[in-house]
Amino acid sequence: MSENKGYGLLKGKKGIIFGALDERSIAWRIALACKREGAEFVLTNAPVALRLGTLDGLSEVTGAPVIPCDVTDDKDVETLMEKTKEELGKVDFVLHAIGMSPNIRKKKPYTDLNYKWFQQSLDISAISLHRILHWAEKTDTLNDGASVVALSYIGAQRVFSKYSDMNDAKALLESIARNYGSRLAPRGIRVNTISQAPTKTSAGTGIKGFDGMYTFADKIAPLGNPTADECADYCVTLFSDLTRKVTMQNLYHDGGFATSGISEAMIEDLAKIYADEE
Repeated sequence: MSENKGYGLLKGKKGIIFGALDERSIAWRIALACKREGAEFVLTNAPVALRLGTLDGLSEVTGAPVIPCDVTDDKDVETLMEKTKEELGKVDFVLHAIGMSPNIRKKKPYTDLNYKWFQQSLDISAISLHRILHWAEKTDTLNDGASVVALSYIGAQRVFSKYSDMNDAKALLESIARNYGSRLAPRGIRVNTISQAPTKTSAGTGIKGFDGMYTFADKIAPLGNPTADECADYCVTLFSDLTRKVTMQNLYHDGGFATSGISEAMIEDLAKIYADEE
């Protein structure tokens, strides 16, 4: 958890946090930050992820119940919403921190994707946001004025070859956020995505070439790559009442990478490489 002692920004608020796996995951850090700011919430992940991860530890620290949910299964998502209301009542925020590509895991190149796996990537990483919001509405789980945040990546706008079909999944995720945001706006409900810089999580470091992506972004971004805890602090502001009119946005939390061309540090590094080659 960051050294910030908290401002009580989420006091009295209740939420659902999808996707925490272990203490390195961004969703885990967001859960700690939400607890610090006074929120109550439920934690959820797929049954297989619960077996592989250490979510019970986070549950003990935060006092949050754990409810298993496969976000590709309508019945599971509906049940999650009903159980959440039993535990907490209606909620004020939702974090979508879900992403997985079987093609990347199996090292399939983008030009030779397994299409069944591709559909799984889209279903798990993007369509799940649509399903979550659909059932949240259908079960009347969201309070008016609630805030929904999904974690994205700049691969939605730019090509990062090693990110493969996840580039497409994040583009779809951001589109769903905009479309649902427009439809939930009459109730004052906000839907945004955060485009986080490469972050040293268990999921991120599992991508081939991640170290290169991380170093490149860190060299280009004027402020450097933000940490998972810094992302958590940013999420807290979006869950809070301080951002009531921010919606349908893809918000870059990347130290300035998205609007930078090249940095002096990168120029110097490239010059050294070329000098060594001559």
